[in-house]
Amino acid sequence: MSLMHITLQRKKLPVNNKKEKIMRKISIVFAVAAVCLLTTSCASKKELQNCQTENKQLTTDYQNAKEQLAANQVRISSLEEQLQEAKSAYALLQQSLDKSLTNANQNNISIDKLVDQINESNQYIRHLVEVKSKSDSLNMVLTNNLTRSLSKEELKEVDVQVLKGVVYISLADNMLYKSGSYEINDRAAETLSKIAKIIMDYKDYDVLIEGNTDNVPITRENIRNNWDLSCLRASSVVQYLQNKFGVDPKRLTAGGRGEYNPIATNSTEVGKQRNRRTQIIITPKLDQFMELIDQAPDEE
Repeated sequence: MSLMHITLQRKKLPVNNKKEKIMRKISIVFAVAAVCLLTTSCASKKELQNCQTENKQLTTDYQNAKEQLAANQVRISSLEEQLQEAKSAYALLQQSLDKSLTNANQNNISIDKLVDQINESNQYIRHLVEVKSKSDSLNMVLTNNLTRSLSKEELKEVDVQVLKGVVYISLADNMLYKSGSYEINDRAAETLSKIAKIIMDYKDYDVLIEGNTDNVPITRENIRNNWDLSCLRASSVVQYLQNKFGVDPKRLTAGGRGEYNPIATNSTEVGKQRNRRTQIIITPKLDQFMELIDQAPDEE
């Protein structure tokens, strides 16, 4: 019931006496108080809900801010550690720089002297390259001269190598000697004549004839062992070159190494055959070696 309605009713009622007036006034006061109470109750409930919602939001914001603060504190700690490491690294670099400057001042290195040393090294390197090139050219010429003069059949039994201006010619025993002997056979004459021509063309070279055998003991009269056989075979080749082709004997040396310089295993027949060989080693005299390199013949 509204206040206006109560007022209207009050106007309609007759006022009989003073007591009734007082009762009516009390009724009116209670009515007004009730209306005010109802109005206040509705407003308070809505404000409570708003306060609860706002409090919940503030609690959430507070929690988020707290977590963000913790994360920021961790990041600050990490950055502080990185800054400390950077400071330490900078200190080390500064120490290294100071040490380098101190050493530079103490040593007082001459840049001009250092440049001269580098230039000398470069010149030496260029000299070595030129020497190697000339040596390779000389090796190629010698190899070509030898292999060009030998037939395909001879090359099957003759191994030619040239290393640092030294010629190594290896000939199989069955190509040079009669079976089980140290005497030169007729088949070897043509091959030795070609090798003799090379020896004669390079008069500044010394010639070592070196005999080699397998490890099978020799059982011939007047030949005690493989040492004797290897030396006798080398001596036969030396005398053949001297007597048949006029090679100066002062340039020739005969030597035997017996069975003690194998190039293959003696456990197979093929290996034994390779070990039974005579090597003709053509080498310049030591005091003329550099001249021969500097004056290497032109490659044909």
